[in-house]
Amino acid sequence: MTDNDETLQVELDERSYPIRIGTDLAVGCISEADRGQRALLVTDANVEPLYGKSWEAKLDALGLEVRKETVPAGESSKSVDMAAKLYDAAAAAGLDRNAIVVALGGGVVGDLAGFVAATYLRGVRLLQVPTSLLAMVDSSVGGKTGVNIGAGKNLVGSFYQPVEVIADLDTLASLPEREYVAGLAEVIKYGIIWDAELFSKLEANMDALLARDRDLLGPLVRRCCEIKAEVVAIDERESGVRAILNYGHTLGHAIEQVCGYGGWLHGEAVSMGMHYATALSTKVKDLSGEDAGRIDALLSGCGLPLVPGESGIPGDWSAIRAAMATDKKSQRSVPRFVLAEQIGSVVFGCEGAEDELETTYRERFT
Repeated sequence: MTDNDETLQVELDERSYPIRIGTDLAVGCISEADRGQRALLVTDANVEPLYGKSWEAKLDALGLEVRKETVPAGESSKSVDMAAKLYDAAAAAGLDRNAIVVALGGGVVGDLAGFVAATYLRGVRLLQVPTSLLAMVDSSVGGKTGVNIGAGKNLVGSFYQPVEVIADLDTLASLPEREYVAGLAEVIKYGIIWDAELFSKLEANMDALLARDRDLLGPLVRRCCEIKAEVVAIDERESGVRAILNYGHTLGHAIEQVCGYGGWLHGEAVSMGMHYATALSTKVKDLSGEDAGRIDALLSGCGLPLVPGESGIPGDWSAIRAAMATDKKSQRSVPRFVLAEQIGSVVFGCEGAEDELETTYRERFT
C-alpha cells in the first residue's frame, strides 16, 4: 500500500472489518490458506470494461478460482430476478461456504451482490469494492444489502456485513459527472446529520470538491466512513440512531419508485428528499431559515436538484404519499422522517400532520 492509504475499523465484535481507503490497495481478507477457493466477481456493464479484468487478475494472483458475472448497469439490476441469475452462477461456479463474493461497482452492484452473498448457502464471505463516491461513503459500509420490488425500494434485503471494504480513490476519476455529483448528496447528508464542521468545509471548498481534488477527496471519504462506522457500531440493525442516515430518503425513495427506478439517480432523489425534509424541519423542528438556506444552497451549488424541474414527478401527491407509506421506516403506513434541528443535529422517528406533509410537498414541488 502507498503512504497515503488509511484503514478504518468498523467495530462490531466478531463481525468487525476494515475499510481501506487509498490507491493500489492490497486485499487483506484473502490469505494463503484461501488458495484454490472459489470467488464470484460481480460487476456491471459500465465498470467491467474499466476494472473487471484487473480485479479478475488480482483475485487470480491470490490463488482464487474466479467466475465473473456482469449485470446491466442501473437500478433495474437490483431485482429478485437478477439475484436468481447470480445464484445460478454461484452454483455453476461451485461456490461453497468458504467461497467469497466480490462486489465491484457502485451502490447497485454492492447491494445486489451483498444480498446474494448474504443468502446463498445462508451466507458466504463478501468483499465490497466500491467504485463510485456514493458507494464509498455510504452503501458499501454498514451491511445493508437488498433488492427492489414493485411495492418499494429495498423492501427485500438483509443486514450482512462484508469482511472488508476496499475504496480505491483512483476509480473516482472515471466516474461520469452526473454520477459523481449524485454521490455528493450522501456526503452533504453526513454534514447535516452529524458534523457541522464537515458541512462548513464543504461550503468553503466547493470548487475543489467539484474538481475532484485528491487532497480534499481522500480526507472527505475517510470522514464520511468514520461517521458511518461510528453510527453502525452504535446501532447495527437500525433499531435507533442509525435511522439518522436516512435523512432525505423517505421522500427520495418515493420519488425513485413513482418515477420508475433509474429515472433519477439515487443521490439526485435523496437531494430532493433532503430539500423536502429541510422545509419540513423548519415547521416541525424549528430549523432556522439561515440553516435551511445553507442546506439548499450547498445542494444546488454542486449541481444537485432541489426540485424535479420540467421533467416533473408522475402522478399527484397521492402517488407520492402511497409510496412513502411502504417505506421501511413507516409504521402503520404513516411515514416517519429524519428532521433537522440545526446543521449537525437531527432527530429520527418524526411524524408530521397529514395536511402539513402535503402542503410542504405542494409548496416545494408543484
